[in-house]
Amino acid sequence: MRIDHVVYAAENDGARATAERLAEQLGVEAVDGGVHPRFGTRNVILPLLGDRYLEVVEVLDHPASDKAPFGQVVRARSEAGGGWLGWVVAVEDISEQEQRLGREAVAGNRHRPDGVELRWKQLGIKGLQSDPQLPFFVEWDADVPHPSSVGATQVALKSLEIAGDPMRVREWVGVDHDFVPEGIGFNFIAPKGTPGLMSVTFETPNGPVTL
Repeated sequence: MRIDHVVYAAENDGARATAERLAEQLGVEAVDGGVHPRFGTRNVILPLLGDRYLEVVEVLDHPASDKAPFGQVVRARSEAGGGWLGWVVAVEDISEQEQRLGREAVAGNRHRPDGVELRWKQLGIKGLQSDPQLPFFVEWDADVPHPSSVGATQVALKSLEIAGDPMRVREWVGVDHDFVPEGIGFNFIAPKGTPGLMSVTFETPNGPVTL
């Protein structure tokens, strides 16, 4: 179990323009990721060190976006002006989370512009809908490259600031109360409104950058 990526909902001018602004602040190159046909969304990737990445996602005018929970949460966040949507935990066997949470994972896929198809299973979007401090889970197909492999980078994910309850998050993720994640810092603050991911700090060649 590891932090895989963080998700940013596109602002009013779309995923590409939003990603370019974030990429300029971090000193990385934004790369078109492709369309998620089952969710009615598409993304732009900012690769990070350690098999991690920042995903900028936007909703499409597509029937799937009205039916799929992921499309629904992206649309709602973008219509509110965009910003941090959530964070994602990668697991080797998502069936363990299915059994523990009593929910069924959903298959996802997208074709990158270079023709490579990425495939995965994800679980927990409805949890994110109801309680935005919670991450969702992803299990990548073992036969596909990790999305962070699209470009060179010198930027690393350093820490997350979350408005919420650390005990609630640990319970959802399924770790002990004294669990300490390797390499990523967590700062929990009391929510003044809706809980959720408030900011993310990255380590860059020019020093830390918080978005």
